[in-house]
Amino acid sequence: MFDERIFMEKEVFLSMDLLEVRSICKTYGEGDAAVHALKKVSFSVPKGEFVAVVGESGSGKSTLLNVIGALDAPTFGKVYIDGKDIFGMKEKNLTVFRRRNIGFIFQSFHLIPELTVEQNIIFPLLLDYQRPDRKYLEELLAVLNLTERRRHLPSQLSGGQQQRTAIGRALISRPALILADEPTGNLDTQNSRGRTASCRYRTGR
Repeated sequence: MFDERIFMEKEVFLSMDLLEVRSICKTYGEGDAAVHALKKVSFSVPKGEFVAVVGESGSGKSTLLNVIGALDAPTFGKVYIDGKDIFGMKEKNLTVFRRRNIGFIFQSFHLIPELTVEQNIIFPLLLDYQRPDRKYLEELLAVLNLTERRRHLPSQLSGGQQQRTAIGRALISRPALILADEPTGNLDTQNSRGRTASCRYRTGR
């Protein structure tokens, strides 16, 4: 269960709230079999701030990210992004809002095996019928050290290269909010610092 054992480390860049979580609860099952993954979780995150959610395995970290990112609905409570009540939206509107405003970096990558590195990165834009900003794409590929791998398929990449591709996909649409589930777990120390720096740079843009 996500509770007071989990704490947050913060680094502040700006002061306007981007994210507000109010009394979020998430319960799986009913009665004696009920599992309370999240219990009255409340906090806010100013725009431009980095927040690390820290806790032991099974404490609800991934569940919290899934609820904030509207991949899963809470049993109770509200989530506001840029002042918008995301669970008050119709499903179609929520899908579009999520695609345009939230960047996900999944722990298991979720790359499309038939697409190249470059195609995987720009895929969220194609779903939205947008053309990629070529200058920004080249910048991302360079920062993520993937320029020479842009034509490779996921099966031709190392675990770290797949993770960096997933990071590029999360950043390509310049989302307001980036959610990362252990984004540097498959990277060495040097690359981990580089990926954190790239997200930090994107946040300040």
